[in-house]
Amino acid sequence: MTTHGTFGWNELMTSDLEASKAFYAKVAGWTYQEMPMGGEESYTLAFVEGNPVPVAGLMHWPADQPGSNDWFAYINVANINAAVSAVTGAGGSVMRAPFEIEGTGWIAIVMDSAKTAIGLLEPKPMQ
Repeated sequence: MTTHGTFGWNELMTSDLEASKAFYAKVAGWTYQEMPMGGEESYTLAFVEGNPVPVAGLMHWPADQPGSNDWFAYINVANINAAVSAVTGAGGSVMRAPFEIEGTGWIAIVMDSAKTAIGLLEPKPMQ
């Protein structure tokens, strides 16, 4: 079960996916599973030995694009629509309205009142 207000997911957008995977394999002991995203792109799930639940995601992101070579975090929310509605009242803005990631849940990208981007995640209940 996820808890509202806790960090629920982290993902790395990297311009050198293989170098990043090698680094975290050595430093954190991560192993990886590729998930097709359609076309030639895939999303890499990172795992810690003995834990069947992925701990992070990695994806190729062009070096000339904003956010490249950065980690991006998501906060768990109990209700994505209520959380997004609260964003503007708290002085923030919605950068990307809620959208569904099949098998994962609902995600929105928002900017807080200090102009910092963060993801909101209403996780899909585990089967």
